Amino acid sequence: MNLISDIQRSIEKNYNNNAFCFSNTYYTYKDFAEVISAIRIEIQTHVKRDEINIGLITNDDIYTYASIIALWMEGKAYVPLHPDFPLDRNTTVIKQADIITILDSSDDKVFSEYHTILTKNSNTTQIDLLPARVTKDDLGYIFFTSGTTGTPKGVPINFGNLSGFMDAFWELEYTITDTDRCLQMFELTFDLSVVSYLAPLLKGACIYTIPKDEIKYSYIFELMEDHELTFALMVPSILHYLRPYFEEIDCPAMKYSLFCGEALPLDVTEEWSKCIPNATIANVYGPTECTIFCTDYTYKRNGDNKTHNGVLTIGKDMKNTKTIIVDDDNNEVQEGENGELCLSGIQLTPGYWKNEEKNKEVFFTKEYHGKETRFYRTGDLCTVDNEGDILYLGRVDFQAKIQGFRVELSEIEFHAKAALDKLNVVAIAFTNTIQNTEIGLVLESAEFETKQLLEDLKKILPQYMIPTQIKFVDNFPLNTNGKTDRKKLNKLFS
Repeated sequence: MNLISDIQRSIEKNYNNNAFCFSNTYYTYKDFAEVISAIRIEIQTHVKRDEINIGLITNDDIYTYASIIALWMEGKAYVPLHPDFPLDRNTTVIKQADIITILDSSDDKVFSEYHTILTKNSNTTQIDLLPARVTKDDLGYIFFTSGTTGTPKGVPINFGNLSGFMDAFWELEYTITDTDRCLQMFELTFDLSVVSYLAPLLKGACIYTIPKDEIKYSYIFELMEDHELTFALMVPSILHYLRPYFEEIDCPAMKYSLFCGEALPLDVTEEWSKCIPNATIANVYGPTECTIFCTDYTYKRNGDNKTHNGVLTIGKDMKNTKTIIVDDDNNEVQEGENGELCLSGIQLTPGYWKNEEKNKEVFFTKEYHGKETRFYRTGDLCTVDNEGDILYLGRVDFQAKIQGFRVELSEIEFHAKAALDKLNVVAIAFTNTIQNTEIGLVLESAEFETKQLLEDLKKILPQYMIPTQIKFVDNFPLNTNGKTDRKKLNKLFS
């Protein structure tokens, strides 16, 4: 597989360069190669050949990133397991993905009942970066995202998908070199982390991560100024946190500032552009199902930028992706009409992991330019203008993006109802005073103490899915279609 060989060549070519910076501690590419090689021996010795999906505890250290590359060089996939997520959620992921072995760089095993390789204990060995035979159909990773039934759904991405993405990414001409300093701000359970470490590794650049015990936005601020970062992919919500400090931020070294994962407002982008006067700013878009991102739009510093309700366009297809906008019957709508954005191309996942019901719901095949083509329904309501730029209008369903993570509001409702013995519940995504998205919960009930409810939810859901506000109503308002009027409920949080 060329991608894995490209990683090998880049590491070997850049032995003397810094590969990672964790909490101001640097590791060279040679250090990285030594850790990869040691972990490969552990995998070869303790993992069966037919074991493909390997659990990975997502710590912020050299061993965790080396584990990813070691697994890829052995033709295996990683399934990230966040050590701070609820045990039930991680256990569900482990069972769904058929995980037998977990790689863990912690001092003590996070999951003592599972076969675990403590990677910190790997013995130093001769460097070996020669990859095993890997095909485009072999899996690189599976990310589990929020599911409507209360069960996370797995999105497998193979090396063909990932190679297609990297090919399209380089076509954007974001020129990363071995002198660049790149931000990696994402949890390894979030697919934007993949390009944040993979693109720099392929070019011999240095990757700067965020320690888990630090306040993310303030640490990013420090990294950008103190280490003169040159490349950063971030979620827009980070800008809302940084906004009070914009007058203090001056980062002329920044060359590329990309945003993904949430709607990007024009007003905050304009203000941010003054903090990074020499940088290209881009809004990129894509779901996990289409391998990280697949459309892009470059912000114009001295020109008109396309927006809808103050949100920047997500631009045009990247190489290897085709987009169409369809009605409920999968017919393409006319230019300027609204519909659901659908994606096709080599970046598209083979389908949800062991979930044929969901696959039938969101994937479909239709004739496109004379050829039967498989498409994915994104759930995003969009329109396209006469220049081919896609304008994001909102969600077709009730998904939300919280801190860049995709959240099914119905999953929160599912668990809240279970905790409240089926009491009627609606989860609302609302915008707070600094323009970030939070979760509100509305209960159809007289007021009562909700401390126990929140404790129950924290046992099941990650922190970013826990409601920050809870409201009570006697009866849910209905719209003209007889459905619960979520717009009226949303006003309870404004």
